[in-house]
Amino acid sequence: MTTFGVFIPQGWKMELSTIPDPEGKWAKAVEMATLAEELGYDSLWVYDHFHNVPRPAHEAVFECWTTLAAISQRTSRIRLGQMVGCNSYRQPSLLAKITSTLDVISGGRLDWGIGAGWYENEYQGYGYEFAPPRVRIGMLREAVEIVRSMWTEPETTYDGRYYQLRRANCDPKPVQRPHPPVLIGGGGEQLTLRVVARLADRSNFGGKPHEFAHKCEVLKQHCKEVGRDYDEIEKTMSGEVFVRQTEAELVAAGSKSLWGEPLESWREGNLVGTPDQVAEKIQRYVELGCTSFMPWCSDYPSDETVRLLAAKVIPQFR
Repeated sequence: MTTFGVFIPQGWKMELSTIPDPEGKWAKAVEMATLAEELGYDSLWVYDHFHNVPRPAHEAVFECWTTLAAISQRTSRIRLGQMVGCNSYRQPSLLAKITSTLDVISGGRLDWGIGAGWYENEYQGYGYEFAPPRVRIGMLREAVEIVRSMWTEPETTYDGRYYQLRRANCDPKPVQRPHPPVLIGGGGEQLTLRVVARLADRSNFGGKPHEFAHKCEVLKQHCKEVGRDYDEIEKTMSGEVFVRQTEAELVAAGSKSLWGEPLESWREGNLVGTPDQVAEKIQRYVELGCTSFMPWCSDYPSDETVRLLAAKVIPQFR
């Protein structure tokens, strides 16, 4: 079954900048989260970032885990995920405790997203070491091993290259059995996708259709090398979504890319178009093996895309 989620507007992409006060910004985040549940979306997602993009702008960015904890108490059915958590920002033992707590207080609705991290500006701003990619990915692998162990074992002792634990306890355990799904984000072909092949339940690497297809082939080869069934790993994509009723409205709106990407290129790599055009794009990815879509709405704080996607696109895949 194809599933659909959306991001909670939390400020990372400057989408709340037109709302003057922090309380109003938070109210908008809650409004969109509860609306998504009412409209029948399967999941809600947040970014794990501290500074705005494409550059820090002194604009509010609501923190990932406190946001999800609060939203878990304002919703009852919809699943809650991160796209994706930055492993470097929290010790894996603490992540095990945070994630197990969230799974319990949400009634078993956590989708745990994790990645190696990339936003150097935040590392510098918050005092984290920005290690070379190979080191960050090695830390990611060990972190996933630790968290899965702490979710499922009475105690965890771990002696890795980057992390060491002695009799770590994590109680309560998550509600979900055998554990919450692990989604690893990133498309690095030599290292990240090999970690995905070994440890992930889900993968997220996105890209235009030909890029997505290529990453799938790379992942398939890694799975073969490590003895993993490729079909066990769910392929997902996030990206951006912008839906309007007519082509004229889309052209008039222009590109919403924060990085200045021209309209046609931005449309090609994201779920941008009329309802029928977006459905066609989704179908292309479904045929390539993608089963979950969780895009960020490029017209936040408006709810137009959220409503159009729910009313005129998603029903075509139910």
